[in-house]
Amino acid sequence: MKLIVPMAGRGTRVRPHSHVTPKPLLSVKGRSVVERIVDTFSRVLPEVPDEGVFVLGPDFGQEIRDQLTQICEARDMAARFAVQGEALGTAHAVGCADEYLEGDGIVVFADTLFEINEDVDLGDSDVVVWVKEVDDPSRFGVAVRDGEKVSRLVEKPDEPISNEAIIGIYYVRDLAALKTEIDTLIENDVRGKGGEYQLTDAFDRRLQKGDVFTTASVDAWMDCGTIPALLETTGRILDREPDDLHQGTVKDSVIHDPVYIGPGAMIDGAVVGPNVSVEAGATVRNAVVRDSIVFQDGRVENSVLRDSIVGRHAVTEQTVGSVNVGDHSEVG
Repeated sequence: MKLIVPMAGRGTRVRPHSHVTPKPLLSVKGRSVVERIVDTFSRVLPEVPDEGVFVLGPDFGQEIRDQLTQICEARDMAARFAVQGEALGTAHAVGCADEYLEGDGIVVFADTLFEINEDVDLGDSDVVVWVKEVDDPSRFGVAVRDGEKVSRLVEKPDEPISNEAIIGIYYVRDLAALKTEIDTLIENDVRGKGGEYQLTDAFDRRLQKGDVFTTASVDAWMDCGTIPALLETTGRILDREPDDLHQGTVKDSVIHDPVYIGPGAMIDGAVVGPNVSVEAGATVRNAVVRDSIVFQDGRVENSVLRDSIVGRHAVTEQTVGSVNVGDHSEVG
């Protein structure tokens, strides 16, 4: 089974942290979004994925491929790569992995974190669409159902026809059949909402041809697409995963949990928490920090921070308030 992850987007709403690191590789309590996706599906599916297919942007370097390969190899998966040269929509992104679209697999967009706590029963479905009930479905693709089965998929409907938002996760029994519909959309320039080739439209074509679509739900759906959302989601993950929080060194400090202290991290003479993630190798010294993230090898000294993100290898000194410091930068 394949795990297909389109991740060519630039993550503009979490800049500057996505300038160097693609959003799906940003860490949340010690594991990147991609790692969490792989681990979730390895746990809940009847068959463990053995191949990861990542659709990257044209300027993604070898370091990113190496990170993804390492994630896959640690989980006995083969890593494959495709490139989306131009952002033309979700169907176009999946279609860029055309040489790998065969057999069955999971298509998942790494824009959000989610939790699935029960094993997934695929039954006799051709496609399983993961959904979440929302108050305002006009911002999402939605699933319209007839009893237990899905009758239509509509991208960002103008009228309130369903409150079951499609969250960007699909099981597909026949990836080659999906590829056929994507190719048809692109070859005939059939564009949907936003003037783009929409994966929802490709799936709806399979649905109208008689494929059996069912839905599955998630227990939590958490946005990582903006700086405030990333901070909020990190706090929720810390609260949901209380084990193995303190892996680094704490010296002469006060910790108000939940606080994650990654391997090799140092908290020295500080007051930290709640809702703080201090990632591997980071340092917080002579500082007060709450509701914040200090990414790998970042350093905060002689500062009072809240609602802040300090990037990898970044330094924040003698600073009070809320800051957003990119990788390899210095503030103070």
